[in-house]
Amino acid sequence: MALDDVADRLTRITGALRTTNVPFALVGGQAVALWVATRDPAAVRTTKDVDLLIRREDLGRARAAAHAVEMDYFETMGVGMFVDRKDPNPRHGVHLVWAGEYVRSGELLPSPGLEDRTTLAGGYDVVSLAALVKMKLTANRDQDRVHLRDLIDVGLVERDLLAEMPEELAVRLKTLLDEAGR
Repeated sequence: MALDDVADRLTRITGALRTTNVPFALVGGQAVALWVATRDPAAVRTTKDVDLLIRREDLGRARAAAHAVEMDYFETMGVGMFVDRKDPNPRHGVHLVWAGEYVRSGELLPSPGLEDRTTLAGGYDVVSLAALVKMKLTANRDQDRVHLRDLIDVGLVERDLLAEMPEELAVRLKTLLDEAGR
């Protein structure tokens, strides 16, 4: 049932943003799942939230779109999100990542811009694979490394991507590729 709720939130917010022409891209676990599904749907790992990349200047229009599908804007500890009126728990929110801005101070790279996105099967706009890998390597939390291993395991991330990474991120990616024997 929880997965149905996540799918419902994903469908509602992306549909509302498309209807109002607010550009966005899925990032985080949902983006990883959609990329993994392009190679091996059976390897998709479930994720409990939705993360969207949007431009800060589009927040007003995005808030109006979310409002139309019974979601309200909420901010906690500097993280913007849309929460469902029926379940306003921030853990179940649609978390916003600002395009072209640093997620946390001191990170190596800012989040990508919306020009760095693609549309995958099912019509979902997601951040490009290279940009997603950079985001995951930059955050470098346990869950990000698990997501990267999933992308490596299905053959989406290989050594050729090392050349596109800043040195510090290339070292992190090389470690994961070595661990996977790739």
